[in-house]
Amino acid sequence: MTTTMATSEATPRKAKVGSLERQRRWALGGSYAALSVFVVIFLVPPFYMIMTSLKSSAEISAQQGSPWVVQNPTLDNFIYLATNAQFQRYFLNSVWVTGLVVILSMTIAILAAFSLSRMGFKGSQVISTGVFLTYLVPPSLLFIPLFQIVGALGLINNTWVLVLLFPTLAVPFCTWLMIGYFSSIPKELDEAALIDGANYLQILLKVFIPVAMPGIIAATIFAFTVGWGAFLYPLAYLYSADQAVLTVGIVRELIRGDVFAWGTIMAACVMAAAPPILIYTFLMDYYVAGLTAGATKG
Repeated sequence: MTTTMATSEATPRKAKVGSLERQRRWALGGSYAALSVFVVIFLVPPFYMIMTSLKSSAEISAQQGSPWVVQNPTLDNFIYLATNAQFQRYFLNSVWVTGLVVILSMTIAILAAFSLSRMGFKGSQVISTGVFLTYLVPPSLLFIPLFQIVGALGLINNTWVLVLLFPTLAVPFCTWLMIGYFSSIPKELDEAALIDGANYLQILLKVFIPVAMPGIIAATIFAFTVGWGAFLYPLAYLYSADQAVLTVGIVRELIRGDVFAWGTIMAACVMAAAPPILIYTFLMDYYVAGLTAGATKG
């Protein structure tokens, strides 16, 4: 009797474990299948871009063979761009504009986030919510009124207009991210520093910035992406070749009327995409850590 009851109890348990394992395998299989589809979709354009950049104009015009295969690889497109003075000018404009945007955006975001999350003044919660809501406003709705403002300041067709405007796109998100990260740091750290006689600036520089480095790196990467990859604002505010940045310069320099130099265009896109890809590749762990840590509180 006892043996029969034990056997009947063990059988449902094994069935339940087997059912859970089967559900887990189906869930993993479905996840990997969906992920594979998205990976293919997202990798097709970069792969096509790289393949086209390695083709000569004659091979592209001939339209023979598969567009995904390079019959006679060549680096002529990259050599042309690397030795082209105008393209070098575009690249340098993007570099110095992005550098200043990152420095300015991160300075404002760190100071604002520290003040809003740790100093606890009246209205800090309302301001924090307002910062996040500001980030939700589409940039495409702002460039027309901003055009009137920068026009009154005399900054139209001057790369300094991008240094002034890009932080308005980067600071809200960077501040919101840093608020979440600073809020996750134990309050005992700044309380101990205050007891030891440190002021708020010393607490920020010597305690919070070293501890919050993953979050700062994540926000810096976002600010870099805003400054490097923006297209609408440079297109609207800059119209001379010497002031253009890389994203707009590629279109203006390599597309003449209805003539598209596809090989050179794709090579320029590869060179323009290389800096963000390298930064994300080497700093991805810090970026993920900063985003996940900033998403929790306490």
